[in-house]
Amino acid sequence: MIITPCALPEVLMIQPKKLEDERGWFMESFRKDLLEDVVGHALDFCQDNLAQSSYGVIRGLHYQMPPQAQSKLVSVTQGNVLDVVVDIRKGSPHFGKHMAVELSSENQKQLFIPRGFAHGYACLSETALLAYKVDSHYNKAAEASIAFDDPQLNIDWQIPVEKQILSSKDCEHPAFEAAQCFEDNTALYD
Repeated sequence: MIITPCALPEVLMIQPKKLEDERGWFMESFRKDLLEDVVGHALDFCQDNLAQSSYGVIRGLHYQMPPQAQSKLVSVTQGNVLDVVVDIRKGSPHFGKHMAVELSSENQKQLFIPRGFAHGYACLSETALLAYKVDSHYNKAAEASIAFDDPQLNIDWQIPVEKQILSSKDCEHPAFEAAQCFEDNTALYD
């Protein structure tokens, strides 16, 4: 398993090692000890989520505020998505910056997104199944969000505007400068 920092250095790209032969393939999709060694603290993933989307669906940008903030370990088990992460930690040298990476069932890449980052994705294939672990349970009262089309962030979702599909809730998120952000410039952990 290869774990490397991304353009936003606290976000980690994980490339599991895939062993293939005439029977098919095998890989370790999660190794808590290896991820904790790189992150530098204990992780306690407590909830697994699945989301299925059709081409053009954009979900995000979502996060939870402290003390219910969540780290996520994201992978795609079917299809491909453009996964987007935004640094929302005031005082961070990367505050307001975003990165995007394609995750797919073919490339088997995973993304570790620590607390202090907003997350969203666009479905680039006919359908996609996204799986992710979180280290804090979902809490509606802690929900926060940023408009997917915020001009300050200027995210290229790689979906033509006329083919973009969003929930009514995702169409009502605030602009980045009006959104709730983390007061600390580091990811927050218990």
